[in-house]
Amino acid sequence: MPRYRLLIEYDGTPFSGWQIQDNAPTVQGALEIAVKAISGETARVHGSGRTDAGVHALGQVAHCDIAKPFPPGRLRDGLNAHLRPHPIAVISADIVADDFEARFSAIKRHYRYRITNYRANLALDIKRSWRVPRRLDTDAMHIAAQRLLGKHDFTTFRDTECQAKSPEKTLDQLDVVRDGDAVTILTSARSYLHSQVRSMVGSLVWVGDGRWSADDLAAALAARNRAACGPVAPPEGLYLVRVDY
Repeated sequence: MPRYRLLIEYDGTPFSGWQIQDNAPTVQGALEIAVKAISGETARVHGSGRTDAGVHALGQVAHCDIAKPFPPGRLRDGLNAHLRPHPIAVISADIVADDFEARFSAIKRHYRYRITNYRANLALDIKRSWRVPRRLDTDAMHIAAQRLLGKHDFTTFRDTECQAKSPEKTLDQLDVVRDGDAVTILTSARSYLHSQVRSMVGSLVWVGDGRWSADDLAAALAARNRAACGPVAPPEGLYLVRVDY
């Protein structure tokens, strides 16, 4: 049975996250309906990660097994035809080895968080960026962010409903970059805890507006206590950019 690897882009606004749920629209659910429509088969579409409600993806990777063979380009085009009008696009489809796993074969995941740093209401970026009206000190945010790099117990930045077996993760990148009124936070790691990125972003915003210092952020990490975390950034600014294999 062929195994297909899918590269997927989506606007997470209308979905209750990636993972299929009863009585709620999800990205995984929409993809599985499209697979059945084109193949007549019920197949599970396994994603590289379970993005939360409202989170977007530029480079989500998934795999599925379909007994009926399809040329990859035909599968891509057929899925896209059946995904309309959902804001989901299958960018590419490829046949891969039977042991490829979208989640477990991944060696690094790259996320981007977008902040729009001006007082005016958002127009084009509604639900696609976090508007923070007060001016943020992005240099202080970047310096503080480096205190989170490496292997740590990230319990402070872990959702209370996180099902990961261990709170230890290794953070490879956490950069804060300003371009005019746009603030971008770039992060890379093999894997993350539930809500870890949004929790780190919210705490970094506290650094940016002067509530916290870099030492305060490091102390929050060392506390290994969810109560020590700053605010959790809203989902609309978060994008899964790329998954490496």
